Amino acid sequence: MAIMMPASDQAVLARRAEIVAALRAIVPGEGVIDAPAEMRAYESDGLTAYRQPPMVVVLPETTEQISLILKYCAGQGIKVVPRGSGTSLSGGALPLEDGVLLGLGKFKRIREIDFDNRVVVTEPGVTNLAISQAVAHAGFYYAPDPSSQIACSIGGNVAENSGGVHCLKYGMTTNNVLGCEIVLMSGEILRIGGKGCENSGYDLMGVITGSEGLLGVITEVTVRILQKPETARALMVGFAEVEAAGECVARIIGAGIIPGGMEMMDKPAIHAAEAFVHAGYPLDVEALLIIELDGPKIEVDELITRVETIANGCGSTTCQISTSEAERNLFWAGRKAAFPAVGRISPDYLCMDGTIPRGALPKALARIRELGEKYQLGCANVFHAGDGNLHPLILYDANKPGEIERAEAFGADILRACVEFGGVLTGEHGVGIEKRDLMPEMFSEVDLNQQQRLKCAFDSQGLLNPGKVFPTLHRCAELGRMHVHAGKLAFPDIPRF
Repeated sequence: MAIMMPASDQAVLARRAEIVAALRAIVPGEGVIDAPAEMRAYESDGLTAYRQPPMVVVLPETTEQISLILKYCAGQGIKVVPRGSGTSLSGGALPLEDGVLLGLGKFKRIREIDFDNRVVVTEPGVTNLAISQAVAHAGFYYAPDPSSQIACSIGGNVAENSGGVHCLKYGMTTNNVLGCEIVLMSGEILRIGGKGCENSGYDLMGVITGSEGLLGVITEVTVRILQKPETARALMVGFAEVEAAGECVARIIGAGIIPGGMEMMDKPAIHAAEAFVHAGYPLDVEALLIIELDGPKIEVDELITRVETIANGCGSTTCQISTSEAERNLFWAGRKAAFPAVGRISPDYLCMDGTIPRGALPKALARIRELGEKYQLGCANVFHAGDGNLHPLILYDANKPGEIERAEAFGADILRACVEFGGVLTGEHGVGIEKRDLMPEMFSEVDLNQQQRLKCAFDSQGLLNPGKVFPTLHRCAELGRMHVHAGKLAFPDIPRF
């Protein structure tokens, strides 16, 4: 493992048998896995370049069991790493050698479907797509739709604030989650938010969403569901230059048109997806935009005409408009399958995730090409173009000496460029370990310390998912807690609240 993680606590490792026995008393039956061969399935998440077997895996079935597990681990000073479906692409669920991996795969029930209030109450292990499938018969769906929606869990979506192709118009996870149940490291069970759209007090849902398992373990989620639009049609527009496609994106948004989704793929990604899905993508273009417009039919027809005019003005070379639901779904099938498709043309790849202002898209694409030449590695680009969320897929072969290190350096430079262009280090994959050491590119030490103080308010011992997000770990006592020596306050003359 090339990346540094917190030093293992040898005292905890020496008590492994005792810890396993204690966990089995809480979760009987087959809920505790401690055999090395059986734990191999949990040694990494979707960022498979980094692997680390956990000390032990525990698979609870109830909130009460999670509460008891966390309370026991807090009392014993044992680290805990929460894990959903393991599809994270930032290493957020990477285990620790001296830590308990807390798997939530058995929390897979939808507890309530409330059409009157347009919400679904679900356990965190339910997949993203399963929510939409559960309400489809009544004409509803759940809007955030990551490419991994067939496998990724809703609890993980909340932890990473996942997006998807339709987040441009309908928002990220944070815009579609109304409440949750969360268990703190102390074992305390909290309920935050609920079915109502507005809650008094601090926006704790905003704090929990995107917190990457650092603050608590989510055991229930209340999500907003939407009524399916009357009409949805998609345009597939090809361009001879990537920069022209970027300009088209900027002009569409500048015209006040907010598509349901607007995705871009460059030539390597187009060819990989077409060979995999056979969606009818044009192979003689350098960039492809997939633009979906939804709403009342008369409005969609008008917007399609306006978007087609804008695309022609930007020099589009091809334009195909879906004429049926099957054709619209086929347009999207290639984009949804882009990640596995690229896996067929390269032994390994790193999927990066950064966000830039839309206007900087041409500059970002040019920089990525320059970096590819510098590091002598290929790159297939797939973007949530409408909101500037980039997903460069850096192609490498882990069996060739030095290639993974070059791929990591390539990815780090892409993320630095995102910040340079006025963007941020992540759009939806989270920081995890992948971007952890790049956080100072975006935040000062004061900023990072303030963020860690927030973690300390939820997890004073720093036992939940340590080693993630923050490049330098601090004990809570080092982050501004007052030191009293011999019963005397420092600087007693300073006014205090």
